[in-house]
Amino acid sequence: MIQRRTLLQSGAAVAFGAPALVGFAQQSVTLKFHTFMSPQSNVWLNMHKAWMDKVTKDSDGRIKFEAYPAMQLGGSPVQLYDQAKDGVVDIVWTLPGNTPGRFPRIEVFELPFMMNNAEATSKAYWEYVQTVAKDEFREVQPLALQVHGPGVFHTRNKQIKTAEDLRGLKMRGPTRQITKMLSYLGASPVGMPLPQIPDSLSKGVIDGAVIPWEVVPAVKVNELTKFHSEFDPAGGALYTTTFVMAMNKAKYASLPPDLKAIIDKNSGMETSGWLGKVQQGGDVPGRESAVKQGNTIYTIPAAEAQEFKRKARLVEVEWMQDMDKRGFNGKQLLDSARALIEKHGKTTGAKKA
Repeated sequence: MIQRRTLLQSGAAVAFGAPALVGFAQQSVTLKFHTFMSPQSNVWLNMHKAWMDKVTKDSDGRIKFEAYPAMQLGGSPVQLYDQAKDGVVDIVWTLPGNTPGRFPRIEVFELPFMMNNAEATSKAYWEYVQTVAKDEFREVQPLALQVHGPGVFHTRNKQIKTAEDLRGLKMRGPTRQITKMLSYLGASPVGMPLPQIPDSLSKGVIDGAVIPWEVVPAVKVNELTKFHSEFDPAGGALYTTTFVMAMNKAKYASLPPDLKAIIDKNSGMETSGWLGKVQQGGDVPGRESAVKQGNTIYTIPAAEAQEFKRKARLVEVEWMQDMDKRGFNGKQLLDSARALIEKHGKTTGAKKA
């Protein structure tokens, strides 16, 4: 009788308790990852896929991904952030600057000649959001925040050697701060997402674009332009763009604790720095693609960079004024970002621009 009662009690435990525990322990999840980057790009192959592969490995295969580059799930690049916010997809990688003015405080990293290198600036960006702009991405679960390597001028028919050379050129810019910069440098700025660049260049809608070297082959800019102008590192980096890898908040909250810990392990400052480092690492082969094409590359000397800085300084002034109007202390935010870039530059061996 005692043995029978024990068996019945064990059966009840299995019926009401154990399956839930076993299921919880073995629970797996498949996450939809969506971005605008092409499946042949450095970003997709060496950053996004590498990150997903690591998460899958760290979770012993319990976190899997459905991976969708090139907006394969529909919508436009501008809608990616809201796709994560609204749960249309689980994770996105996108430019906050696709929606101008929506994330104003992080635009500090896109100000002209602000960055040094992508790894240090990405770590600074993460710490900045955690300390002085924590609610900037309150609608999602930020996984990583990063920037790309130094921005470069790419033009169809005219070499850029001085700021004056930009006068009248229709130049693509990725975000509102960078289009402002192009305007103050004398160009006619045209804001557009990255995937529109090839068609716009081939049809003459734009005369050129500013993008980092690493993405040049993915959008065929090495084939569609003849001239490229980069800055001597001693003169600083023209600009960078901020990115966010974000997860739907409800999806993140629904993960069992052990899987949530895997996501956390692959998020944060170190992951942000790694993404920035890998993206800038693609600058070398990206530049080489222009060399192989027989294009002309000009390095703007540090002395000439001063004129670019002087003309672009108004972007910084206007951003601080905008922050003040929004109830933030613009100068304090700028000083904080610069201090964090300098701090992380020391730990990554990067020199301050």
